[in-house]
Amino acid sequence: MSAELILNNAKIVLEDDVISGTVVIRDGKIADISEGSVSGGEDFEGDYLIPGLIELHTDHLEGHYMPRPRVRWNPIAAVLAHDAQIATSGITTVFDALRVGLDEDADMSADESRKLADAIEDSVEQGRLRADHYIHLRCEVSASDCLEGFAHFDNDSRVRLASLMDHAPGQRQFVSLETYAYYYQRKLKLSDKEFNAFCEKRMAESAKNSGPQRKAIAELCRARGIVLASHDDATRAHVDEAVEQGIHVAEFPTTLEAAAASKQAGLSVLMGAPNVVRGGSHSGNVSARELAEHGHLDILSSDYIPFSLIQSTFFLGETVEGITLPDAVRLVTKNPAEAVGFKDRGVIEIGKRADLVRVRVDEHIPVVRTVWREGRRVV
Repeated sequence: MSAELILNNAKIVLEDDVISGTVVIRDGKIADISEGSVSGGEDFEGDYLIPGLIELHTDHLEGHYMPRPRVRWNPIAAVLAHDAQIATSGITTVFDALRVGLDEDADMSADESRKLADAIEDSVEQGRLRADHYIHLRCEVSASDCLEGFAHFDNDSRVRLASLMDHAPGQRQFVSLETYAYYYQRKLKLSDKEFNAFCEKRMAESAKNSGPQRKAIAELCRARGIVLASHDDATRAHVDEAVEQGIHVAEFPTTLEAAAASKQAGLSVLMGAPNVVRGGSHSGNVSARELAEHGHLDILSSDYIPFSLIQSTFFLGETVEGITLPDAVRLVTKNPAEAVGFKDRGVIEIGKRADLVRVRVDEHIPVVRTVWREGRRVV
């Protein structure tokens, strides 16, 4: 790490403003911010300088580990490939989502989730990674083995976030059985008779397991200081339940009603960046742009496309009335940092970590040119 680094002639995106100026980095932290140019340093040529992006929910790692059905890649190689794509998308802090609780569509075991976690943690210890990695447990509370899978992560300090989810048909993400059929019947290649039996089984599992396992995991997370997220809340009753369980983040609410109730209850509302870029949910649920327009959006997540996080940031700042570029940048930096208790990053401010991204916008698409993590260039 160099003792001092000067980033000059940049459009600096601060918490509430954009200024043209210079940032000085010393020993991995932001030491000075000033308007105007100085001599020397790295000339940004008017490019943007924004805080490193903070990603709370990406399912992307599993795709590197399981690139095809029944194909498994070396877990460390998968982590390195995932990390490279994360970092070149401007993400300097990432919560890798690993599933806990397996259902019929899961193509991996609980042991494999633990294997991926071990590969992440070994890579952190060995200094292989560009981004700062943590673990987010996606807990499918309707699955009978959810608590068993959660136990694989006892005393794991990298686990900082857990979401409670239930993808059974007829509720939450899949209120519409037609949408559920489009998603699962096609994916699993089921006949109508087989699909009806599949739905009945999933709904019975949900009725039996979701309530007790949701409560048990919430209690375990509160005891260990793990931030809790709800998932796909659709009604005010879902939000009331989330508040009772100590939830702090409302992931992907599926209706305007649930998002508004979450905001009113003090939860941070998280939506998918692909939803913003595409203009709507792939499941036919509420649009993230609509939530932004109503002031019900706090955090964006790349979900399944890492680059969508920075793409949606500049898209919102350009296209949604009332949202400035600093407003949009907070959705992917300051707000997620605060949601998980990070006070050392997420804004360009003296004394904060020098997690920074140089961005040039070309044909309305952001181009990530350079990334620094704690003042060290990683891209």
